Amino acid sequence: MATVELAVAIPAVVLCLLLGLGAVRAVTDQVRCTDAARAAARAAARGDAPGDAVALGRRLAPPGATVTVELTGATVESAVRGRAPRALRWLGRVGAPSARAVAAREDAG
Repeated sequence: MATVELAVAIPAVVLCLLLGLGAVRAVTDQVRCTDAARAAARAAARGDAPGDAVALGRRLAPPGATVTVELTGATVESAVRGRAPRALRWLGRVGAPSARAVAAREDAG
């Protein structure tokens, strides 16, 4: 009787462990996306070239993330979109980390 219970319990424990580790990775990637978006927006707002701001954002973003920077009238908008961790890819875009940041341009006067 204990063998059957163990045979059912071990896969359930492994599944919970994988989902938990995926959730921790998703939270870590979300923080990295937020930091990357803020840094890219700040860099472009202080007058750095948009390409340099995107490069800075890519260095801080999780691997495989896309970074965009848009200069508008008096503001700079940056967006970072990462990929969901493998354990959470079944959630689709919901499990993917993303962040946006807006900063006022310092060189617009």
